[in-house]
Amino acid sequence: MADPFFILVVIAVLAVVGVLVLGLGGFAGGGAFNKANSNKLMRWRIILQFIAVILIVIYVAFFKG
Repeated sequence: MADPFFILVVIAVLAVVGVLVLGLGGFAGGGAFNKANSNKLMRWRIILQFIAVILIVIYVAFFKG
C-alpha cells in the first residue's frame, strides 16, 4: 500500500497543476472570465504551491532520510 503522506503530496501537486491550467486557459481565452478571476487564481496557485513545497520538504526530511 502506498504511503498516505505521499498521496497527500501528490494531491497537493495536482491541485497546483489544476489551478495553473485553469489560469492559463483563462488567460489564453481572455474576456470576462480572465478579468474576474485571474488574480484569484494566481493567489490560489501561490498558496497551493507553498503548501505543496512544505509537504514535499517534510516528506523528504522525515520519510526519505
